[in-house]
Amino acid sequence: MNYEQDIIIDESALDIEWIDQASLALKYGRHWAVCRQELQQAEENIKLVRAELVKEAFADAEEIFGNPKPTAPAIESYYRTHHKHIQAKKDWVEAQFESNVAEIAYKEISYARKSALENLVKLHGQQYFAGPSVPRNIEEE
Repeated sequence: MNYEQDIIIDESALDIEWIDQASLALKYGRHWAVCRQELQQAEENIKLVRAELVKEAFADAEEIFGNPKPTAPAIESYYRTHHKHIQAKKDWVEAQFESNVAEIAYKEISYARKSALENLVKLHGQQYFAGPSVPRNIEEE
């Protein structure tokens, strides 16, 4: 996805830009949906990792804590500091960031770019892009 390139509007080809607008919005909408799906998977992975580590903590409580009946804070401390949980949290933060950026891009393409196209078409209809009506003397200017 190249947001910086896709947001640019070619004023000399407004008809083509309008034709491409719907497919461009759909492309960014799908990308956002994929990012949201990855975010949900990352959230579920955190829960899965936490459950596995809590189960591990209870199974090996004597070895891990030196006590067969660990406290809830001890178990929480165990799983929160475990490298698997830390990595799952990092993956979730990255997925959250990607989802946020994809949402911004989708909304800008779908709404801001569409609005810009509408306004450019109005300007074109008013001959805003027409050349000067009075010849200019470039040497004087």
